[in-house]
Amino acid sequence: MNIKSFIGTKSFYKKVMLISIPIMLQNALTSVVNLLDNMMVGRLGTNQMSGVAIAGSLLFVFQMAIFGAVSGAGIFGAQFYGKGDHKGVADTLRIKLYMAFLFSIVGVTVFSIYNKGLIDLYLHEGDGADLESITETFKYAKEYLMIMLIGLPPMALSICYASSMRECGETFVPMVSGIIAVLTDLVLNWIMIFGNLGFPALGVSGAAIATVISRFTECIINMIWTHRHSEKLKFASYVFNSFGVPSELLKQIAIKGFPLMCNEIFWVLSITVTSQCYSYRGLTVVAANNINSTIGNVFNIVFIALGSAVGIIVGQQLGNGDIDGAHATTRKLIAFSVATCLITSTVMISVSHLVPQVYKTTEAVRNLASQLIVVYALAMPLMAYNHASYFAIRSGGKTFITLLFDSVYCWAVTVPIAYCLIHYTSMSIVPIYAIVTFSEFAKCILATIFLKKLNWAVNLVDN
Repeated sequence: MNIKSFIGTKSFYKKVMLISIPIMLQNALTSVVNLLDNMMVGRLGTNQMSGVAIAGSLLFVFQMAIFGAVSGAGIFGAQFYGKGDHKGVADTLRIKLYMAFLFSIVGVTVFSIYNKGLIDLYLHEGDGADLESITETFKYAKEYLMIMLIGLPPMALSICYASSMRECGETFVPMVSGIIAVLTDLVLNWIMIFGNLGFPALGVSGAAIATVISRFTECIINMIWTHRHSEKLKFASYVFNSFGVPSELLKQIAIKGFPLMCNEIFWVLSITVTSQCYSYRGLTVVAANNINSTIGNVFNIVFIALGSAVGIIVGQQLGNGDIDGAHATTRKLIAFSVATCLITSTVMISVSHLVPQVYKTTEAVRNLASQLIVVYALAMPLMAYNHASYFAIRSGGKTFITLLFDSVYCWAVTVPIAYCLIHYTSMSIVPIYAIVTFSEFAKCILATIFLKKLNWAVNLVDN
């Protein structure tokens, strides 16, 4: 295998860009607006910022659970579209909607009943944090979380519709709806957090209300556009022709999708538990890691979008029976993703000391955030390799392998490392964070083995 096998033609990269650039733009705007939102809340104070960060970590579990629940059906959606079976795509969307409804009920119930215990997991008196700061942080976290529960159902519906559109190659509309939503969120945050244009200053509650309104906005746009353009998205004509789903398809999605759903849930729980381990070093670490995560989400948009492109393009090729093309596409996209991340990592390091200065927080939080950002940036090429590999293996329906590769690895390696270093050593948080983050390297080795040895490229809808 020579170097040319990792480089595509102009037409190849054009196709990749047509799919990935709208996703990148949407994710970029979302991440930048989230950064600005984070900065606005950060202007209120460290306790407010930490409270919102804690609530956001808990809500992220729900978001990834929904993503995992619909992703199993999404594998079939992309392959049905590649085959030209629009009714099959509609069946997969209908299954997604049922799962979104179920998960929304579960999410609202769990967070309503167990919010105190979940928030308390992050609150510790390390690093000089006093009882008053901990009490205030809890108050802000609960205040934000309770309002955000209203936005869980529309967020779940929006994920369902946007994912089905992307599986059919329509990435522009989800991008537009996402842009409108985040701009709505940004403007309303400016108005409601600080009390501009004659509105009362609602602080943390204003941030939550603005986000909920933006979630409803995005959901309404995605649903209305889909059903008004059924001549383009032909699956829309079949979605509500029936409320039933084919039993054989449901069985296949359950078999392939259940490991995927478990993977997303266990993966995000591992991230949450790891962050909770870090919190034992005090609220300074919670605040600094919040800044680091927010900045990281701005810069990881490239490999996130290219991972989605792997799932869409490779899934369509597999549905069309082009197994060799799927292998070739995967090699080229992984190489492209890693190469672009080398550039974004360099930029991220160059601004690592600038962005934290915007936050109204202590100098200790700013300095720690800068160091964490550098560590994250250095590890991004490894993350890019693993992310693209994950979506390639998943596109062929090898969901149990992705479960082992992703979440089982996190619980077997990442979480124990973080827990042991936090509880059984006196190391400072920066080297601990570096060791945990660079455990991605071992995953790269596993990804290479799976891609070479595993018969992952499978057509699931050829019957």
